[in-house]
Amino acid sequence: MTPLLPRADALRAISDAEFDVVVIGGGIVGAGVARDAARRGFRTALIERDDFAAGTSSRSSRLVHGGVRYLEHGWFHLVFEASRERRRLLDAAPHLVRPLRFTWPVYDHQRLARWEIGAGLLMYDVLAMYRNVGKHKRLAADDVLEREPALLREELKGGATYWDAATDDARLTLATALDAERAGARLLNHARVTGLTRTGRRVDGVVVQDELAGITMTLRARVVVNATGPWTSDVRTMENPAAPEAVRGTKGVHVLIPRERLGNTGALTLLHPRDQRVVFALPAGRYAMLGTTDTRTAAGPQEVRADVADMAYLLEAANHFFPRAALSEADVVSAWAGIRPLVASSKPAAPSDQSREHEIDMGTHGVINVSGGKLTTYRAMAEEIVDVVAKKLRRKRRSDTARAVLPGGDLESVQDEIDAASEVCGDAAVAANLVHAHGTEWRAIWALGDHDPRLRKRIALSSDAILAEVVHAVRFEHALTLSDVLMRRTHVAFESRDHGESTAVSVAATMAPLLGWSANDVAAAIAAFLADARRVFAIDGQPR
Repeated sequence: MTPLLPRADALRAISDAEFDVVVIGGGIVGAGVARDAARRGFRTALIERDDFAAGTSSRSSRLVHGGVRYLEHGWFHLVFEASRERRRLLDAAPHLVRPLRFTWPVYDHQRLARWEIGAGLLMYDVLAMYRNVGKHKRLAADDVLEREPALLREELKGGATYWDAATDDARLTLATALDAERAGARLLNHARVTGLTRTGRRVDGVVVQDELAGITMTLRARVVVNATGPWTSDVRTMENPAAPEAVRGTKGVHVLIPRERLGNTGALTLLHPRDQRVVFALPAGRYAMLGTTDTRTAAGPQEVRADVADMAYLLEAANHFFPRAALSEADVVSAWAGIRPLVASSKPAAPSDQSREHEIDMGTHGVINVSGGKLTTYRAMAEEIVDVVAKKLRRKRRSDTARAVLPGGDLESVQDEIDAASEVCGDAAVAANLVHAHGTEWRAIWALGDHDPRLRKRIALSSDAILAEVVHAVRFEHALTLSDVLMRRTHVAFESRDHGESTAVSVAATMAPLLGWSANDVAAAIAAFLADARRVFAIDGQPR
């Protein structure tokens, strides 16, 4: 691995270059487009206004799933595509995308009978063409309780198990962007696209303002791709002020609670007792994650937050199915919200019934816009988008991302790698975290402690991440702010009740010499992080 250029040098390098394609938006889709384009040999730049995965791509359910609930809507083609892409991601990044077995309990008076769920899961396996980790299995009531002894027993008829996959959404996005960089792409986060340039009627570049230094520059490109998710319409109106709305977002909220308080042993698919919507209870290390909601919102991507009603809705489901838990707001470690950038439709539909398909369209002056889609199918979406780019460039080159491994994913067994790391680190939890976050690259991170043993200390008591990961994030992963480190390179802000406030000083001290921060810069960085944490984790309607 080669250390990144200092920020000033990186800005000069990108401003002096000319590109075949500039991708606006560093979420999972934009990172996927940049990766596919760079691997085809196109001169590529990826521009992100905040940080990679700072929006929806770090606030998802952290699942790579085939879309079992899509079967109800008859979206069989989506299930087929998602199951295929799930298999590809399991192969490309086994450290970041891991098999996860779900238990689905079935009760009397629910909208789906036991036979319906069994038939649906059989169809799920068939559409996956048995590429999944394992087949579904029907369970008697006693079998369900053997797997999940804390579950509600009254009216339990039985259930089933089936397989999907869990991921670290932010690090999957980052790994995708870093693979684009290794293939030759230029990456620039904390840089806002403020306008588009044209030659005649054709868009031929973007105006970019560096958010940290305030420098403005123009990047020339033969093709511009708008992959900004919830911000899609903002970029479309830069090209054409009369452009119709492209995205209609819905809010998805998650809450994190100590796993010992809920009592789940694994992942569960549940039907909410109030409205029979699917909700998940997911293992997240020492925590359990409950989600998600699906409601219309007028809030922008920067302002969207959980509110007390969202939290109450998820706790209601948890307390119904785990009656001994008796959870209250005091048990919630953190709550957050993201916006699903669903394709705007003229047909009225409940949020949960709105299609998860994506659309690619050409703007009036040549910008390629993508809207909709979901994390699981991002690679396939990116391939389709870059096929359009290649056609515009008149350079026919095939994508290789269906089989290409992501950084750190070149391992045969995740568990063997964790065992090897445990022997070296002497701490099984730290070893597992290093391997799951970095794959085979964990050794280089642990080695940073050879010269400074302090770097082998945990960042926070609530986390298994270590300070060496902070150094690595700055040197090799484009981390420039405390939020980059504490929210996305690690989950410290999500997994601590103060959302990283007590950790900010020590992390800032570690970052300061690497980024040339003065004492005033450190104070400003901490203040900016605390404001960011309040923006993301504050719960609307709750006393502050």
